[in-house]
Amino acid sequence: MRYIPHTDADVAAMLSAIGLRSLDDLVAHVPADLRRQAALDVADGLGEADVTARLAELGARNRTAPNLLCFAGAGAYPHFVPSVVDQVILRSEFATAYTPYQPEVSQGTLQATFEYQTLVASLTGFDVANASLYDGSTATAEAVLMAKRLAPKASRVLVAQSLPPEYRQVVQTYLEGLAGIEVVLVPFGADGRIDRAALARLLTPAPAGVVVGYPNFFGVVEDLAGIADAVHAAGSVLVTVTAEAIALGLLRSPGELGADIAVGEGQSFGIPLSFGGPYLRLFATREKFVRSMPGRLVGETVDEQGRRGYVLALATREQHIRRERATSNICTNQGLCALAATVFLALAGRQGLRELADRNARKARHALRRLRERAGAEPVFSAPFFNEFAVRLRDARRRHEKALERGVLAGVPLGRWYPELDDALLVCSTEIHSAADIEKLAEALAP
Repeated sequence: MRYIPHTDADVAAMLSAIGLRSLDDLVAHVPADLRRQAALDVADGLGEADVTARLAELGARNRTAPNLLCFAGAGAYPHFVPSVVDQVILRSEFATAYTPYQPEVSQGTLQATFEYQTLVASLTGFDVANASLYDGSTATAEAVLMAKRLAPKASRVLVAQSLPPEYRQVVQTYLEGLAGIEVVLVPFGADGRIDRAALARLLTPAPAGVVVGYPNFFGVVEDLAGIADAVHAAGSVLVTVTAEAIALGLLRSPGELGADIAVGEGQSFGIPLSFGGPYLRLFATREKFVRSMPGRLVGETVDEQGRRGYVLALATREQHIRRERATSNICTNQGLCALAATVFLALAGRQGLRELADRNARKARHALRRLRERAGAEPVFSAPFFNEFAVRLRDARRRHEKALERGVLAGVPLGRWYPELDDALLVCSTEIHSAADIEKLAEALAP
């Protein structure tokens, strides 16, 4: 099947109108030797059925979550996505919508975004959340830049070593082109939480901000209130990063515990794994910092007839205001992913999200218990965790490979990022894992 609408007669008529006889005449002015070099060594085209079969053959080589028993998390989490989420986001009104510069014809998109902002602000315990951005890693980098804007004279930002490694890499990449700002890593302690003694030493002189995971990369829940007190006493701001957003249904919110900026990854809210994206950035802060926040805000108002309506209330990017006053060059929000998260959260409700988070925490504890009993695993850290935990195993990498051969993705080897944890796996268990699934995991990792 060809997707070219012009018949031979159409092409001949167009060529005749411009005084040419063939398509080759269009490039006759290009020297012949250059035209010969431009020839492409491309095989003959295939029919649609052949292309479909070929792509299916190639796709079957992938080892994906649907055909593996997946206990990997580390920033991308296997969760159940209710069918209603796809049914709503596939509606043509949303699928074809673009940037709502004209509110009079964009009320549906604007209202959905406003609802999303409201849900994220409620989850994080802050006054205001933006209309979403790209993903958790860039959210972290943008939060660091925001902290720098709030403390322009500061020359350092403290980043917990227990932050997701890829997030730390993205932060470093963002800052490479900026003079006068250095990333300083804060080590983690034996319990998996940030090393408070090291943090206390590094808070002098005051950094632009301190960035910690909540939960961190190891699934460990940090003592945010204590960290916030220390950070504020030094005159800095605290940024929390939540890669597993379902945790916010069970844990006290970052805003309630004293954080100043909360960012995270919204993939767990109704967005499939999808080989790593597209995902969804969560970003919230206190109202007093709103003019330093990147992205855009949708606000609620009334029209001249008193009817409720929604508009873009704040968009501090360089296309909208003077470049030197812009907070970011992020050009859009993840509208469709934000809509999916909105549908998911509205469907779950406050109590439903709490029950889902509780189920995740219980599944993870059962998985840890069975790994200790059946596979001889021992937890690496002693601090409380959510639905992800690190365990030590003798011959961890070999056992991981063996489990994969048996169709079980038994977590993620931590030695890839932390050489001192080369004998450890990071294992995640969510609501999709049955007791039988967890038994298969324990058996797959057994010696």
